[in-house]
Amino acid sequence: MLRWDIWAEQLVNGLTIGGTYALIALGYTMVYGVLQMINFAHGEIFMVGAFAGYVALIALTEVGLAQSNLALALVLTFAAGMAASALLGVLVELIAYRPLRRAPRLAPLISAIGTSIFLQNLVLLITQGRPQIYPPLFPQGHVTVGPVAISYIQVFMLALSLGLMLALYLFVQYARLGQAIRAVAEDKDAAALMGINVNVAISATFFLGAAAAGAAGVMIGLYYTQIDYFMGFVPGIKAFTAAVLGGIGNIPGAMLGGYFLGLAETLAVQFLPSFYKDVVAFSLLVLALIFKPNGLLGEVLGRKV
Repeated sequence: MLRWDIWAEQLVNGLTIGGTYALIALGYTMVYGVLQMINFAHGEIFMVGAFAGYVALIALTEVGLAQSNLALALVLTFAAGMAASALLGVLVELIAYRPLRRAPRLAPLISAIGTSIFLQNLVLLITQGRPQIYPPLFPQGHVTVGPVAISYIQVFMLALSLGLMLALYLFVQYARLGQAIRAVAEDKDAAALMGINVNVAISATFFLGAAAAGAAGVMIGLYYTQIDYFMGFVPGIKAFTAAVLGGIGNIPGAMLGGYFLGLAETLAVQFLPSFYKDVVAFSLLVLALIFKPNGLLGEVLGRKV
């Protein structure tokens, strides 16, 4: 039997990776809540955020800022990753999805898959397929809570992921643009009649969801250190699984689903070989679709237009 301190360490590991799944899942759930479509290019938007953060961090390291001012280096690195992903998300919506908004459901799905393949291969050409290594940014060491040691980067990731999710939730609930997004998700035609710019609200949805994915990409780069052009595929599918688990279209549900999936994976590898952790994720998806098809917190969807 495992000691309780080992369980506690795995709990921390699960919450750490679960926070990144939750951030990526927010993009899936917000887009589906507004447009009732799955943005299968979202995993690649996450990947582009990781590469943008890497480029920024390399530049900061070369000028010595990463070594002399850790806080500013982190801010600039995350700003670069989130900005690149957010702008790419808006561009993808404008080019790949907006012209197909009133097309049959299959058309945007095919466009999403094509966009995903295009972005993968674009980064493959740029990087020539070579993995890139994030420079070490966090000092070695840990915070001790009882017998459990939590590394500095885990503390940072736990705090930042929770902070970003809380900020996004409050923005969507209380900010004027967030309320416009919710109105468009409920009924696009009625929102337009009330003076809401539907296109701006939809672009904002992609912007916010992609920015959260970009932050997750930088976190993964800092945590695992190695990134490559294919890194968005598996986390993207797992984040979609998390969104379905929590309840598609439901922002708190996406957060809950991400943490639930991260915990399930890390705890499962205590009993199964590590390569079975992907099996756990997709098994949970199948079980959710069978026994709880609306997700743990239920779907939140408006009218399809």
